[in-house]
Amino acid sequence: MSAAPTLAQAPLEIQGLQVDYRQRRVLQGLTLPPLAPGRLLALVGPNGAGKSTLLRALTGLLPTRGQVRYGASELLAMPAAQRARIVGFMPQLGASGSTLTVLEATLVAMHGLHAPAAPATAMQALEQLGIAHLAMQPLAHLSGGQRQMAALAQVVVRDCPVVLLDEPVSALDLAHQWQVMQTVQRLAHAGRIVIVVLHDLTLAAQWADDVALLQAGQLCAFGPPQQTITPERLRSAYGVDARVRSCEQGRLFVLVDGPAGPAPQAPQPAQTE
Repeated sequence: MSAAPTLAQAPLEIQGLQVDYRQRRVLQGLTLPPLAPGRLLALVGPNGAGKSTLLRALTGLLPTRGQVRYGASELLAMPAAQRARIVGFMPQLGASGSTLTVLEATLVAMHGLHAPAAPATAMQALEQLGIAHLAMQPLAHLSGGQRQMAALAQVVVRDCPVVLLDEPVSALDLAHQWQVMQTVQRLAHAGRIVIVVLHDLTLAAQWADDVALLQAGQLCAFGPPQQTITPERLRSAYGVDARVRSCEQGRLFVLVDGPAGPAPQAPQPAQTE
């Protein structure tokens, strides 16, 4: 990491986003409350809710209607190179046949930044994630979890004020999940705006400052985990009966009992003769 990290200087405002993909409207005029620097936002929701689409829209990878303002700047109207200096994006990972080494890929990720691509800076990012020993390994030779960590290093080293991460802990074991989420939280709390897509609601509750629950391209709930991850909202969004409990340290966790049964009926008033 650089000695003077690039921190967010203004909130990110997302208003009225509409995205059509494969002849289907995925985002239905989505608006979020302003996202303040220094906070980690978890995007949660069932499959097809629009979580990954939202991140891709914010990076300019999908045709999008609406507004995304960062301070006085309209991100969607920026040239791609300028937007890439503000927004760092880690997509979901697929198969990789790249012959680049982890270090080379991290250096490539620094291309186009104001500072030159310095191997020492790239190595520092790898060390921060505990994968410096993989620096000279080709990406094609890594496991899925190792490639996930290498991809996160490519985002970390760019040092952007806005960071978007799409399922950064998929394919990771418990120890690496903790390491990644600690790094992601640290990036946010240092003064960046960080948005992360998570399927694990317990991870979202443990690490996120705020949670945005999406369903069918719309916002169902937004706020601290205790307010957004509730049995009622899980029933509505996911169609499951679930219990939300706190451990002895006050952290939330979710227990799913199964598909949602019939909604409880309100008691009927007693009949009088």
